Amino acid sequence: MTNMDTVSNFETKNLETKVVGSANNIELNNSEITGALDEFLGAFEDFKQANDERLDQLEKRMSADVLSTDKVDRINAALDRQKIKLDDMMLKASRPHLSGIENANFNGENNEHKKAFDSYVRKGDTSGLMTLNTKALSVGSDSDGGYLVPEQTETEIGRLLGAASPIRAICDVRQVSASIYKKPFMTTGPSTGWVGETVSRPQTSSPTLSELQFPTMELYAMPAATQSLLDDSVVNIDEWLAQEVQSAFAEQESTAFVTGDGINKPRGFLDYTAVDNDSWSWGNLGYTATGVDGDFAAADQSDALIDTIYSLKAGYRQNAHWVMNRTTQAQIRKLKDADGNYLWQPSNATDGLATLMNFPIMESEDMPDIASDSFAAAFGNFKRGYLVVDRVGVRILRDPYSAKPYVLFYTTKRVGGGVQNFEAIKLLKFGVS
Repeated sequence: MTNMDTVSNFETKNLETKVVGSANNIELNNSEITGALDEFLGAFEDFKQANDERLDQLEKRMSADVLSTDKVDRINAALDRQKIKLDDMMLKASRPHLSGIENANFNGENNEHKKAFDSYVRKGDTSGLMTLNTKALSVGSDSDGGYLVPEQTETEIGRLLGAASPIRAICDVRQVSASIYKKPFMTTGPSTGWVGETVSRPQTSSPTLSELQFPTMELYAMPAATQSLLDDSVVNIDEWLAQEVQSAFAEQESTAFVTGDGINKPRGFLDYTAVDNDSWSWGNLGYTATGVDGDFAAADQSDALIDTIYSLKAGYRQNAHWVMNRTTQAQIRKLKDADGNYLWQPSNATDGLATLMNFPIMESEDMPDIASDSFAAAFGNFKRGYLVVDRVGVRILRDPYSAKPYVLFYTTKRVGGGVQNFEAIKLLKFGVS
């Protein structure tokens, strides 16, 4: 079989995901996931061979054959499509069966809350929740504000968000009970020094403290269900609700954590002022530039990536990630180092991340594409650099009237976010300076 046949087969083959059970009991065959990964790794080998031919033509003729360039681009696009399918398979496979959660180690009050909440969602019966509300005001609220979901359901919504929201998956997440999380930090530390054993100790100056504030903003989703679905006792309401709100919450969160302006939403790390790393100061994010407007330099293309890595202090590099979208990855996938090794490498594990210069890449489609003066890639220790604040409590308001015959569930949670350590994140600017 020729290389072109391999490319054609890879591009046109339909990867089928077999689903076992009902919509509430999704299981993926492990052999299919492993097969999809093997296919992806095989396609990357085809990509390297095709790209090597293109680079060889560029070196010998100063221009690449149109067919070679087209071949590389088609395999590159096919790799992206295959990775999307593989990611989707892994996300589905990671979903647990919530039906077993009732037997988990929760106390009687939580189980009582769960039963009362289930009755409210299925039938609109508020008596059980009102009884709990009388016993403990923290359990529910009046019907206008909705009712808190059980702890089991809230935990599962948070877990699913961690799997689906890329920035949440790699950053620091705190739960709070107040509407604003305040974090003090030292702008200048106390004076210190070395002294002899019998030398007097001069009084040290006091540290100067400042404060970062992370307000929580309301995020909502409104899944709909038919009454017949709710009447079906086989349907796990916890699982259905968690999965319905997951995609809506994750999409909104992911955008806000990257580009949010902080007005009625978290503040994304790209919304902060970016300055040349040589002029960096607290409150800004430092960047390195590629030296070319909207592209990498023609020669020594990896230099900009190396500069970005080493603009981060050593203490932060240990657990650092790259953050970029698939389009940027497709461009970087073609780059080699001075020894002819590809800088981008796929993961050999089904649940692993691709790497760039040995650092994992977290894909975020909310990152900008490579363009003039764009910050299309970020690098840093997001666990120390970016903070997500979750206010405890997810609320549900049942609405059987607005969209008959469907029952709407107005679901809200409060989330905040912002940069907490301006040293821990660096940006790569595709510009001259």
